[in-house]
Amino acid sequence: MIVIPAIDLRDGQCVRLAQGRADRQTVYGTDPVAVARSFQQAGAAMLHLVDLDGAFHGQTANLEVIRAIRRAIDLPIELGGGMRRVSDIEGMLAEGIDSVIVGTMAVRAPDTLVEALERVPPERVQLGIDARAGKVAVSGWTEDTELEAAAFARTWRERGIGRVVFTDIARDGMLQGPNVEAVAAFARASGVRVTASGGVSTAADLARLAALEPLGVDRAIVGKALYEGTLVLAEVV
Repeated sequence: MIVIPAIDLRDGQCVRLAQGRADRQTVYGTDPVAVARSFQQAGAAMLHLVDLDGAFHGQTANLEVIRAIRRAIDLPIELGGGMRRVSDIEGMLAEGIDSVIVGTMAVRAPDTLVEALERVPPERVQLGIDARAGKVAVSGWTEDTELEAAAFARTWRERGIGRVVFTDIARDGMLQGPNVEAVAAFARASGVRVTASGGVSTAADLARLAALEPLGVDRAIVGKALYEGTLVLAEVV
């Protein structure tokens, strides 16, 4: 199990949202670059970066901060938020981002994502599935769909995407523990490698997710727990 610390960017700051709601924001730092450096110093193997402004508005909005973080650390970086065009994906990979996470594009513009998978290495593209009651949500979690999460993942697995960042929206930012049952069910039904996201608050939560590795759940994203101090990165990596 690889533990991945998360930095969510909004207006150039390091923030966390409760259940993805823009009106339930907590600012944890005005220097995301320093936060990224601290995660590397704590022994992180990689960094999860989200451009929340991009996710809400459909275009990259924190590019200079993203570039500064890329220059400041040696870790692999995965980035999600606001990528709606092939050029967005190609541009972020050209900036040195190791892999991109796409969600809304896969739902609203699948042909665009198919084109992207023909133009960039598929292993550098991850599918972000943000689930509410088992159904896919898009546009920064503000719009629900009728797409069943595991079936949607299988569709894109057949098109070359082998990893899904699976987020349980109800648990995200709530420090209530991950929905292990939902993660396990998704992993079994989808057949993809899974990065679990949402709700991790303690080392015990990570241990429960690590037990799902035989199902393909081999990474876990941790955000608010690190900022609130309920989990210490250096102790779990």
